[in-house]
Amino acid sequence: MKSLKWFLIIFGIIGIVLTPQNAFSEKGTVKIRAGHFPNVTHAPALIAKATKHFETHLGPEADIEWKTFHAGPGAIEALFAGEIDILYVGPNPAINGFIKSKGEALRVVSGVASGGSAFVVRKNSGIQKFEDIQGKKVATPQKGNTQDVALLHLMRERGLKPRAQGGKVDIFNINAGDQMIAFAKEQIDAIWTVEPWVSRLVAETDAKILFEESELWPNGDYATTLLVVRKKFMDGHPEVVQQWVKAHTALMNWIEEHLTEAKRLFNEELKHETGKALPPVYLDQSFGRIIFTADPMEPQVLEAAKRASEIGYLGRNKIDLNHLYELSFWEQAKTESQQHV
Repeated sequence: MKSLKWFLIIFGIIGIVLTPQNAFSEKGTVKIRAGHFPNVTHAPALIAKATKHFETHLGPEADIEWKTFHAGPGAIEALFAGEIDILYVGPNPAINGFIKSKGEALRVVSGVASGGSAFVVRKNSGIQKFEDIQGKKVATPQKGNTQDVALLHLMRERGLKPRAQGGKVDIFNINAGDQMIAFAKEQIDAIWTVEPWVSRLVAETDAKILFEESELWPNGDYATTLLVVRKKFMDGHPEVVQQWVKAHTALMNWIEEHLTEAKRLFNEELKHETGKALPPVYLDQSFGRIIFTADPMEPQVLEAAKRASEIGYLGRNKIDLNHLYELSFWEQAKTESQQHV
């Protein structure tokens, strides 16, 4: 904790030198509603909450309020309603929200995480290879979320169909901790989910990982979590978004250099939010499957959009994602970070 506090203090001093002093002065206090999930792939958000990282960097004029979600589609709906300004979310809900709003609702401004997703099968399920899900009950966290798209895309590639489309695979949507109950009661046979639930299912229900999603992507690179901003907030407060992305980029660098402490801070905040911390072995396994990076991973996200379109999640009209990304904030933050290494 001490090293991160010193980092924040030092970075804050640097920020005073680099940041225009009137970033907030003309508008006074700015309310920022930020959202995240209690997942390991959202660890930077939890660490930031625990240490008040963004409050330190943006200063007392920024009034930050955090809200916790458990799946992407619900979080995007909150953004549509103007209840969230900055959101840590998976690529597919972000893409769907962009298209549903005809490009008016949001912009992706930075990357957060790659990896951490896997297809987990229940003990005695009889599933030895993916094609064995025929006649089985399979789950994802929520319809339309990133893991849901990954499941349906792979099913399409392998010639499998959901029961609702005349196939033989029953698909359910099960949030967070309910996944543990569903496995323990043998209500489902497999689930495509994300950390920490991957490690917990394996350790606590004697399930096994059939494959990690990274095995299905070139070089194992795919986006799990992105940093998204409500467009109206971005247009009204570009200086705030710039400072947030700058602080976010600095935090990602800190996590890479202080991984042990980052794990501890994340776990403490996870316990605070959910009532239960991860045992050390789960924590290590979870972080071992994830790369935290501010890289926006635009090619991978556009490929994810293509896959979502192919399974019918994005409608039949031609998809225009030309303005999904607004990378000027990240590019400036990256440049400043490189100048002060």
